[in-house]
Amino acid sequence: MNEPVRIRTARTIVRLLDTEEAELLQRYRVENREHLAPWEPMRTSAHYTLDGARQTVEAGLEAARADRGYPFAVLTPDGTEMVGSLTFANVVRGVFQACHVGYGIALRHQGKGLMFEALDSAVRYAFGPLDFHRVMANYMPRNARSGALLTRLGFEKEGYARRYLKIDGLWEDHVLTARIRAEG
Repeated sequence: MNEPVRIRTARTIVRLLDTEEAELLQRYRVENREHLAPWEPMRTSAHYTLDGARQTVEAGLEAARADRGYPFAVLTPDGTEMVGSLTFANVVRGVFQACHVGYGIALRHQGKGLMFEALDSAVRYAFGPLDFHRVMANYMPRNARSGALLTRLGFEKEGYARRYLKIDGLWEDHVLTARIRAEG
């Protein structure tokens, strides 16, 4: 990935953060700690520090350079606030050309359609310049909002995995979905 990715939507910008912007990620994490906890792995206190955010940004930039993952921030149009995150992870090339997408949105921005807007544009980018054939997304059955969002985005249910990921300290079942590029 040579050119910096900058996906503009009607109300957001989706892009990788620069190391000097780690404070945006730290603020997002701290302000949404309780809101995101039921949907994420257990976090150490270091996760919420500026140094922890900086390390995450640096690791994300390296992952993107190596085509291993793309941890995008969803920002306000002026770039002063992180309203959400979406990550294309577990990149597999060769005959598979696939990745998983994970996402989260700030509590105060939930229910406004911003994640739909950001994910819709990002998935089109994944099928375009990133040249993925398949984007997979998995959600916990109790997360009806996430299931509805994925359905609206054209993801189709492909299976059900019992005790699939350890989320907030518990092994959680997940519904497995995917969206496949229409052409190619």
